[in-house]
Amino acid sequence: MKNITLLRKRYIPNEVIDISSDEILYVDDELLVSKWVPIHKRDDDIKEGIAYLYIKRGFKIAKRYNGQGELKHYYCDIMQVEVDEEKKVYTEIDLLVDVVVYPDGRVMVLDLDELVDAREQGLITETQLLYALSRANELLNIIYQGKFEMMCDKKF
Repeated sequence: MKNITLLRKRYIPNEVIDISSDEILYVDDELLVSKWVPIHKRDDDIKEGIAYLYIKRGFKIAKRYNGQGELKHYYCDIMQVEVDEEKKVYTEIDLLVDVVVYPDGRVMVLDLDELVDAREQGLITETQLLYALSRANELLNIIYQGKFEMMCDKKF
């Protein structure tokens, strides 16, 4: 799938990264699936992944694999997604809250402190804060209801 620009905007640190080098496997109005390798060298044995960006639902689920092709964990980012249909630009706005799901079923919610800091510093709006919390709540409900793996088992 060529001619798609994929950008990731972060508030902490404040940056926009072009991740268009990710291989787009599938895209429609609801879902963008990409295969990626880490942009920077990592110390945690993550060598590649497949990301399922749920455009309208506000989260991305990344299946992260080690060098032996074994699933290490699922890393979920709460995202606000802006789509410029005309220019084919997808901007993932990272709303700081992350959820990690391990193969053994453990779940960790991360970076709520960063969400609070970003709001206190005026980096995000109250609307974005509430959106991030509502999307995290939806994702956690999907996990707790046992429907999580079906969100990221589609083959492309």
